[in-house]
Amino acid sequence: MFVRSYASTLVGIEAIPVAVEVNISAGIGMYLVGLPDSAVKESQERIRSAFENSGFRMTGKRLVVNLAPADLRKEGSGYDLPIAVAILAAMGQIGSDRLGQYMMMGELSLDGTLKPVRGALPIAIRARKEGFRGLILPVENVREAAVVDGLEVIGAESLRQVAGFLSGTEMIRPATVPERTEFAATANRYEEDFSDVRGQTQVKRALEIAACGGHNVLMIGSPGSGKTMLARRMPSILPPLTLEEALETTKIHSVAGKLGAEEGLLLRRPFRAPHHLTSQVALVGGGTNPQPGEISLAHNGILFLDELPEFGRSVLEVLRQPLEEKRITVSRAKYSVEYPANFSLIASMNPCPCGYYNHPTKECVCGPGAVARYMNRISGPLLDRIDMHIEVTPVPFADMNNVQSGESSATIRERVIRVREVQARRFAGCEGVHTNAMMNAKMLREFCRLTPASSALLEKAMSRLDLSARAYDRIVKVARTIADMAGAADIAPNHIAEAINYRSLDRDSWGK
Repeated sequence: MFVRSYASTLVGIEAIPVAVEVNISAGIGMYLVGLPDSAVKESQERIRSAFENSGFRMTGKRLVVNLAPADLRKEGSGYDLPIAVAILAAMGQIGSDRLGQYMMMGELSLDGTLKPVRGALPIAIRARKEGFRGLILPVENVREAAVVDGLEVIGAESLRQVAGFLSGTEMIRPATVPERTEFAATANRYEEDFSDVRGQTQVKRALEIAACGGHNVLMIGSPGSGKTMLARRMPSILPPLTLEEALETTKIHSVAGKLGAEEGLLLRRPFRAPHHLTSQVALVGGGTNPQPGEISLAHNGILFLDELPEFGRSVLEVLRQPLEEKRITVSRAKYSVEYPANFSLIASMNPCPCGYYNHPTKECVCGPGAVARYMNRISGPLLDRIDMHIEVTPVPFADMNNVQSGESSATIRERVIRVREVQARRFAGCEGVHTNAMMNAKMLREFCRLTPASSALLEKAMSRLDLSARAYDRIVKVARTIADMAGAADIAPNHIAEAINYRSLDRDSWGK
């Protein structure tokens, strides 16, 4: 007897439908075909044990299981459930009438209970797109899949429960998610707040500019000056995620298996802070079983690299492409996947190995040339791609002892949202462009008009600082954001001057 059930496989962050075809004929043995990996092949033993412990019997005839399309590699243990259900239907132990209405995924324990799988959200989105009535998943995956409207999401605890549901002998209510208002209520709730920061007025101004325009920032300062504290508060001043951004961000975290059983739609912008011993693969993604890396997990949020020179040079160099293109393509001999990587890079570093170069009160003890060698750990092309270089000085005691709270994140966020709305209107006809930092050369000419005085000032800075063409673009983009914050249509000299001031590491005097 021939029966077909439906599952899905992940390619990048997208789900591809997979038909699980089972045929029982005369003979003996079980054969699993369709380019399965080791985890899929091992499903035979898990399914046999699950049958025995769930009260089902395994056929003694020849059993062929095909995972179509056969030229697409199938990975992971999530095919246990659709294979087991199709076998039961082929043996006539459960009804097969409802198999074509549901896509299903789940790993089987030896006792027949279901374990969670990765990628429930993109699988749910694909199931709805393909016209399935519903999706059957382990209960731990229900919350993330249930955010997809127009799809019945059935959460099951065991193979026996799924068999009963498909046979019509057991009722399982489709899962529901809390109201959108409940999600919205927690979207802007952060433990860290800019009101906790004492002093650092200039740095907070720079970070607000970066939040308004989506710019990358490098903070240089001595230990204890507040770099990490400021960086961790960046998500609290960014605009709330739109529904489209929230779905895309959640898909990435779902594919990477980073969502817990109690998490549904992510409505807080991600903040990823990998350790400086992180490998290239962990940062950009890939691996034997491809998964998104840290730069993709930071999509629509912040990637914070603390102690930037301590990262391996080869690790940092892989950031070049995603900083420019806002996506990363991982190519290997057997596969090529693309992950989105539209993040804002916030990095911090000490100015020298001892940490006290340019400190107002402590003396630097580094030897001759040590500062230059330390800075050379970060390549020029990477520094060029960072829009703003900010010097963070130690906070005076009077500011630290001030009992008055600083400006709150909510107040700053309101200003950021207003400036983002200006950019949204400006780039309404430009697909995939949402902030000033994402403008290409053509957009710079169209949207970044310089007055004669502004052009003359920038020309003088380019000549004196020996800036590259990329640095020119970055300065103009930052100046455009500063002008937007001031409500100006054109970029004035004071906007250019402030943007140039945020290029500390381009000065010849630095490190000498």
